[in-house]
Amino acid sequence: MQRFPQLASIALATVLSVASVTAFAQVTVGGAPMLPTKDIIDNAVNSKDHTTLVAAVKAAGLVDTLKGPGPFTVFAPTNAAFAALPAGTVDTLLKPENKAMLSGILTYHVVAGKVDAKSLVKMVEDGKGSASLKTVAGGTLTAKSSGGKVMLTDEKGGTATVTIADVMQSNGVIHVVDKVLLPK
Repeated sequence: MQRFPQLASIALATVLSVASVTAFAQVTVGGAPMLPTKDIIDNAVNSKDHTTLVAAVKAAGLVDTLKGPGPFTVFAPTNAAFAALPAGTVDTLLKPENKAMLSGILTYHVVAGKVDAKSLVKMVEDGKGSASLKTVAGGTLTAKSSGGKVMLTDEKGGTATVTIADVMQSNGVIHVVDKVLLPK
């Protein structure tokens, strides 16, 4: 019976150690910690890799939507992904007269609900190698897995790779992607 208190102490110390490590283990994106207690917008504005995306979300009038309760799954293109578009594309999209087109492209990167990496991989496995994701814009993204990476194909045949998965948010999840996905 004397061992029981000692075992209980060891077990408690182990649980507290694991809890401490978990509390400090957080994802960073663009050099900034992504806090699961913050919403998609409040985290994205801190990422130096997503300044173009944040500017586009503001220009499209989608800030309030992405600060809403969701949940949302956002496939978030990096600045480099936007820079890879043909010259002048981003500047043209950010013009007020192109707000509807910009909104359509951005909402094409959003899926209703919280689809974490584990769920997405299961959907691909259940779909015998691919899964169709209906976007908030009404289009479809096709997810596939290759070499341990999840890849998304847009309706124009372009492909983006998830480079950082499962960036948990208070109102959903972000998966960072290396290309801008385009609807028909």
